[in-house]
Amino acid sequence: MKFLFCILLLIWAVIDTPTHAQDFTYQPQNPAFGGSYLNYGWMLSSAQAQNEFTGEESSLGSRFERDPLEDFEQSLNRQILSRITRELVGDQFGEEGLAEGQYEIGNYQIDVSPGGEGIEIKVLDTTTGSATTISVPYF
Repeated sequence: MKFLFCILLLIWAVIDTPTHAQDFTYQPQNPAFGGSYLNYGWMLSSAQAQNEFTGEESSLGSRFERDPLEDFEQSLNRQILSRITRELVGDQFGEEGLAEGQYEIGNYQIDVSPGGEGIEIKVLDTTTGSATTISVPYF
């Protein structure tokens, strides 16, 4: 009977004992996502230690940087060629632009005709025999 009394007393003590808990809050490690700014150095050194790229490969931006003088030269060439093209087309086809008919420019034969959806321009290279058809829709 004493044994049974001791067990009941032990069960009552366990059940009646107040328990304490704490709230669980998540704190991110990365400072970019709300973590402590003190973790920045540790995160950076950890990332650099895992970086497998070395030398020129690690600076991907340097591969894609362009020389401003090359950009200027290319832009100038495009503008000059565009102006020459406009003048040649204006001289060849007149102020009104392309009119229906057949034109020969160098090794190219150009046929301009109205189509179902717009103007069809057929360009034939007489040296190779290759042809291209361009459809300009009506607006």
